[in-house]
Amino acid sequence: MKKDIMICGVGGQGTVLASKIIAAAAMDEGNAVHSAETIGMAQRGGPVTSHVRVGEGAYSPLIPVGGADLLIAFEPSEAVRNLRYLKKDGFVIVNRVPVKPTSLGSSEGYDGKREIEYVSSLCRCLVVDSDALCAPFGSSKFFNVAVLGAAAGSRELGLGAETIREEIVRIVPERFRDKNLAAFAAGYQIGENHHANQ
Repeated sequence: MKKDIMICGVGGQGTVLASKIIAAAAMDEGNAVHSAETIGMAQRGGPVTSHVRVGEGAYSPLIPVGGADLLIAFEPSEAVRNLRYLKKDGFVIVNRVPVKPTSLGSSEGYDGKREIEYVSSLCRCLVVDSDALCAPFGSSKFFNVAVLGAAAGSRELGLGAETIREEIVRIVPERFRDKNLAAFAAGYQIGENHHANQ
C-alpha cells in the first residue's frame, strides 16, 4: 500500500493521537511508515498538522504540496488552510463543527459554513458533525478516534478496521478504551454509509 495522509486541526483536538494510531496500524499491516507532526503551537490553541506517509518511496516524512491522498480535518478552516496538500483526486474528511484557531485572528461570526462549502465544491468530501457523532459518548474528545472510523469505513484510509481497533486497545488508556471503541464503530458506520452511496 502507498498512501499519504495529512491530519490537521487545532491544539487539544487529539490529532497527534490519531496519527499515531494510523502509523501503528499501518506498520502492523507490514507497511513502511514515515510520520511527522508540527505541534509547536498546540498549547496555545494553534494549528496542528500531522503527516503520515505509508509505503515505500517517501524520501521525507513531510507530504509535498499536492501529494496527499487523504486529508482528515478536525476543523473547517484548517481544512481550507491545508487543502493545497491534497492531490487532485484526493479525499477530504472534515468536521462540520468549528473551533476558532488562533490563525484566524480576531474574526467574529465564524461558523465554518463557508469553509465547508468551499472544500465540498473542490473535491470529494465527507462532512462529519463531531457534536452529533460524539454526543452518545459525552464528549467531542472522542472525535479523533471516531473520525478514524469514518476514514476506515469510507475505504479511503486503506487500513483494516480490526487492525485499527487493535491499536486503539493498545494505545488508549484502559479507562477510555470502551468509549473509544464505540466511537470508532459509530464513525465507521458513517464512513461505510458514505462509501455505499458513492
